[in-house]
Amino acid sequence: MRSVRVRIGVLGLALLTGLTAPTTATAAGTAPSPTVEERRLDGAAPQEILRRSGFADAAPELARALDRAHSYAQARRAVVRAGTELWRRAVDRAQGRGPAGGDLSRDDDRPLYWARLGMTRELRAWEPGFRLDEDRRARLLDELERASRGQTTIRHPHGKGVKRVLLTGFDPFTLDRDIRISNPSGAVALALDGTVIETADGPARIETAVFPVRWRDFTEGTVERALRPHLPGVDLFTTVSQGRVGRFDVERTNGAWRGGFGDNENTGRTETIPVTDPASQPQWTSTTLPYAEIVAADTGRFPVYDNTGVTEIPAGGTEPVVRPQGPTPGSTARAGGGGDYLSNEIAYRATLLRDRLGLREELPGGHVHTPVLQFGAGNTTEVTDPEFVRNRLDIIDQVRSIVTVAVSATERTRG
Repeated sequence: MRSVRVRIGVLGLALLTGLTAPTTATAAGTAPSPTVEERRLDGAAPQEILRRSGFADAAPELARALDRAHSYAQARRAVVRAGTELWRRAVDRAQGRGPAGGDLSRDDDRPLYWARLGMTRELRAWEPGFRLDEDRRARLLDELERASRGQTTIRHPHGKGVKRVLLTGFDPFTLDRDIRISNPSGAVALALDGTVIETADGPARIETAVFPVRWRDFTEGTVERALRPHLPGVDLFTTVSQGRVGRFDVERTNGAWRGGFGDNENTGRTETIPVTDPASQPQWTSTTLPYAEIVAADTGRFPVYDNTGVTEIPAGGTEPVVRPQGPTPGSTARAGGGGDYLSNEIAYRATLLRDRLGLREELPGGHVHTPVLQFGAGNTTEVTDPEFVRNRLDIIDQVRSIVTVAVSATERTRG
């Protein structure tokens, strides 16, 4: 996900609003209204995606479980169970386990996205027979979001012999431009979660999670909360998102600036990325992925670039300047290599967290942008087509190869 100015033909992100709830939720009409994201659910394309994947039953099943809950504790258990099951079900479907549930390609990330929104809409509208104030409903929604994104089930093996890789993806975005959109980074996360790849230096297990395309969640620290427990124990991490048409990019530098493009709730933020301890916040962070080896390797049909460019306000200057070779000393960030949207922000936050944990010199990590996932020529109405599926499968396979190269190259460098 690059900024609209920096990237052409790439899409936008969203913010969870409407988390407020009344002090009680027992009377008709008092539950919060659906969010912008949830209101898109009733469109023909989301309904077709849910029907053709077998995921249309996820929201009704949660509603029935909530109706059986007679306390907050019971409701919380039902929400965590449903969210965890949705993530596991989506991963299993993507990896060929269990029933397909319909004729939609198993590699599709969209059933997870739309089913989750159906579940959050049910939870937001739920009116239990016990007191459910604003804070408790918000906590339930947060539990559902985190569990259904794989953020609470990251489990790497202990001990020696297997390398540990952490990879993240994103929800679909720019849905008002084309509601049929899929995000290849989300598909990658589903396809690779819990899988083992064979590298030149032995096996490596990949664990994954997916993040929302919403400014507010990032402001509230969703990235740091999900990644902080795991970065000290992994051997490599990469955040992944959709970038330019027809190419992969390994982003060399990430900038501390939000460019304001609308997210999945049609909300924009133009500001310095808000983080804890802003007094020590750097304007730039850098990848520690082995970018030279990744770019040199034959990983698939799409070319892979070492993207060094940024946009900065030079020290003493007032206007943004594009720097193809990276930032200059003392400059102020206006776009990292990955732009000024949430893909740049997750890369910035993850690498800043790496550095603040004292892991910069020992933990390879950074951001990879995939090609834009395109439908076949002439398809402007159908939710899928053979070229669309082929493109997504090729992107998944190439990310797997990129990770394999990165792990192998890191081990050679350490050795």
